[in-house]
Parts: sequence; C-alpha cells; structure tokens
Amino acid sequence: MTFEYAIRDELGIHARPAGLIVSEAKKYGSAIEVECKGKKADAKRIFALMSLGAKCGDFLRVTCTGEDEEAAAAGLKAVITENL
Repeated sequence: MTFEYAIRDELGIHARPAGLIVSEAKKYGSAIEVECKGKKADAKRIFALMSLGAKCGDFLRVTCTGEDEEAAAAGLKAVITENL
C-alpha cells in the first residue's frame, strides 16, 4: 500500500517529526519505506529518514508491505499529515 504527501513544514524532515514517524512505524510488522527525490529510507530508522534531506515542497512516497500494511499506511499518513 502506497501513498504520497507533499511536505508543508518549513524545516522539512528534522529530528522531531522523524522521531514521530519512527515511533509510529515501529508499531507495525510491515516493512515501511519512505522515498524522496530518488532516495529510499527505512521508516523505522531515524537517521535514514533524516538522510533523505526532504524539504518543504518535496514529495514523500510511503510504501507499506506486509500483513498489517493498511493499518500501517493509515497510521503513518495521520502522523505525517499532522507533523509535516
């Protein structure tokens, strides 16, 4: 299950929202990958997320694969929409 989101936060992905994304991602057994500008990161690893260098206006593509992918996508979409 995949969704896309345009970052609205002026600072892009920084420590606080990255930490919230990681916390949410770790609740699920599914593999969760975040892609931005051709780079991919494991959503369960904070430094991987921050290394994407995602800025305001960039698009994130989040892909959840596994037994609870629908719940994972819904949970992450809520956290990302609320914090980015």
